[in-house]
Amino acid sequence: MREGYSHNIILGLVSTVVFLASATFISGQPAIVRQEMPDFTLPVYQGGEINLSQLRGKTVLLIFPRGLAGKDHWCHICNYQYADLAILEKEKNLRERFDLEILFVLPYDQEMVQEWVDKFSDQVADIQNWKNPADPDELDEREKRRMEFAKKYFPKNYAFEKGKVPLPFPVLIDVEQKISKSLGLYTTEWGGSKIEQNIPTIYVIDKTGVLQFKYHSQNTLDRPPTEYLVEVIYILNREKN
Repeated sequence: MREGYSHNIILGLVSTVVFLASATFISGQPAIVRQEMPDFTLPVYQGGEINLSQLRGKTVLLIFPRGLAGKDHWCHICNYQYADLAILEKEKNLRERFDLEILFVLPYDQEMVQEWVDKFSDQVADIQNWKNPADPDELDEREKRRMEFAKKYFPKNYAFEKGKVPLPFPVLIDVEQKISKSLGLYTTEWGGSKIEQNIPTIYVIDKTGVLQFKYHSQNTLDRPPTEYLVEVIYILNREKN
């Protein structure tokens, strides 16, 4: 990690993100940086339930991915984001290193979340096929643009067997969208599609339960790289020590 970053830089970044986020919330009350994160309890896809306040003593990376991006069409960026964190966790032991918990929240029922898991490997395979078509010279202009897009926004290569998708992080089921709605994230129209979804948003909560950072996407491509989030967590933990 680079040591040149300072507390003032993080404060500036957070202030900018908070301003942009407050301008785009649809409903509900946004969580406010430097205030206690609203508590909640949600069931976990992998089993059991999680109460946010019971994670006090740990840093929490709380991710609300978009979910559906259209009718019968899941957001590829969301699957890539989860995969990126899962592989980095395997390689770098992020949770142990930072005393960290990572949570994903989807605004659907158990059956829909199961579909998200079932299609995970296909979603990641789609990305690989976009980046590496069988015959690039035969692509039309639209397909060429998609190839360049995929290479730019999905630089890493992942592949998972069906039924063997790594799920190291709890996937929380917000079936009635109570949490998503209360934070102003849930919507039925965003990013050019009319479908039940969340506006992608990421929160970093410190060990005392106070929200220290949030990133509220302005469009579907507006997602912070995983490495950036790790730097934020590193800096926040360093400042606390």
